[in-house]
Amino acid sequence: MKLGVNIGYWGLGLTSEQQLELVKEAEAADYSIVWAAEAYGSDAASVLGWLAAGTSKIDIGSAIFQMPARTPAMTAMTAATLDQLYGRFRMGIGPSGPQVSEGWHGVRFAKQMQRTREYVDVLRMALARERVVYDGETITLPLPDGPGKALKLTIGTVQEEIPIYLAAIGPNNVSLAGEIADGWLPILLSPEHIGDFKRLLDEGAAKSGRSLEGFDIAPSVSVRIDDDHEAARDTMRPFLGLYIGGMGSKKKNFYTALVSRYGFEEQAGRVQDLYLDGHKEEACAAIPDELIDMVSLAGPIDHIRERMRAFKEAGVTTLSTTPIAFSPEERVEQVRTLARLRDEL
Repeated sequence: MKLGVNIGYWGLGLTSEQQLELVKEAEAADYSIVWAAEAYGSDAASVLGWLAAGTSKIDIGSAIFQMPARTPAMTAMTAATLDQLYGRFRMGIGPSGPQVSEGWHGVRFAKQMQRTREYVDVLRMALARERVVYDGETITLPLPDGPGKALKLTIGTVQEEIPIYLAAIGPNNVSLAGEIADGWLPILLSPEHIGDFKRLLDEGAAKSGRSLEGFDIAPSVSVRIDDDHEAARDTMRPFLGLYIGGMGSKKKNFYTALVSRYGFEEQAGRVQDLYLDGHKEEACAAIPDELIDMVSLAGPIDHIRERMRAFKEAGVTTLSTTPIAFSPEERVEQVRTLARLRDEL
């Protein structure tokens, strides 16, 4: 099992230089990749370019590029440019959520399965430098009733093929990742429940008649190493509370649905009710310790080692870790400690 580091969104407690130093530490400790995220602040591509310019071998990955923010052609242009510059880019894409898609980008959050399938089709066509002609349900290129011309990308890539990852946690989207992608970027993944997801990946792969050999399962997992187990868990509560309670509406929250499938339906519903009613601290306090331990790496060294082993034995190939700390020095130390634990597994 390889390690990755996920720096999340730009500006969350670190300066640009501190962020780069953290990634340099990860590179020195043989982490395989650094991932950057985007929501409605910094964009992932600019951050990845900055980090790649200051490193030499660690891969850079988008986790994720928001599909509603870019046409597939623009995503292909960005991917090809980053790969031309650095030769070590991996592309994670996802639909974002209805609030961001419709509220920020003005793109209807609809037909997500078909949109993703067609988006990846056009991406692969463009990156292969084929002349892009596509007639789908959600994408038509060129537009048939105007002066549009079928074009092809004017630059190539350094890699023979840029790996494409899908961010997915819903059953249908996970199956789609197995069918059309090179890797899967889950969040709040429980190694105890990964068998259900693997069956979905296998079902998807069977549809396209391919093997999943070399397919990268790369969950993003928050980390807080602390001898005080309760304090470590408490560090995770605001993040989990936001996702389970507030990342969506009462009717549509993918993360509430996910942890409900893990067996925490009643608790997830309570967390969501409290969070949406404005009682955020109570919502975070209502998150079960068992759930925190299941989906994060929080606690003393021995506990962290045990949970890392659980992820490895479950078949995770790249454990993408997000160090949670109160100073840049603590983050660096956690990056180093995780590397030592990886080498012991």
